[in-house]
Amino acid sequence: MKKIGDRISFEDSKIKTTVVIIPERNNTVNALMGAWLSMWYCIGLTVMWALFTFTLIEQERIFLYIFLLFWFYYAFRITRAFLWLLFGKELLKLDKDGFHIKNSFFSFGKLKTYYFDNIKEFTFEIPEKRTIRGVWESSPWVSGGERFEFEYFGKLKRFGRKLSEKESKLLNNLLQSKMKLFSK
Repeated sequence: MKKIGDRISFEDSKIKTTVVIIPERNNTVNALMGAWLSMWYCIGLTVMWALFTFTLIEQERIFLYIFLLFWFYYAFRITRAFLWLLFGKELLKLDKDGFHIKNSFFSFGKLKTYYFDNIKEFTFEIPEKRTIRGVWESSPWVSGGERFEFEYFGKLKRFGRKLSEKESKLLNNLLQSKMKLFSK
């Protein structure tokens, strides 16, 4: 496998090109996020225990149920983002059939095929670092931040989570050349 930057590797043959994009691996960020998530679970479990153990008036029960709704939402979102950082990867495959994208989690994920004839406006965009979008997408708890997009039957399809400008340019050159080669 050949590498483009630290996070992108690809394997090239005459019949297909396979690209693997892994998330940023920062052990300090992962440890802090794991600690925060553990504390979040402790808070939720404590609130659930209190809800079912103590004798509470109706207003207190309503408050705790509303709190738990928000707690479940953030627990789900942050757990997904944390597990993506640890075990996720994006798989791209280009062959004569089309452009295939799979967001793999462990080895699970659905492979989606996009035919070259229907792909329009294949571009990439890197947000400026000091904008709200740039700061938001660089945060570890956000799983998004896709850099590449194309239009497919009127819908935007995105991939390439949190790639740097250098990695995006190199990947764009590779993908554009392979799309021209395989779409003939």
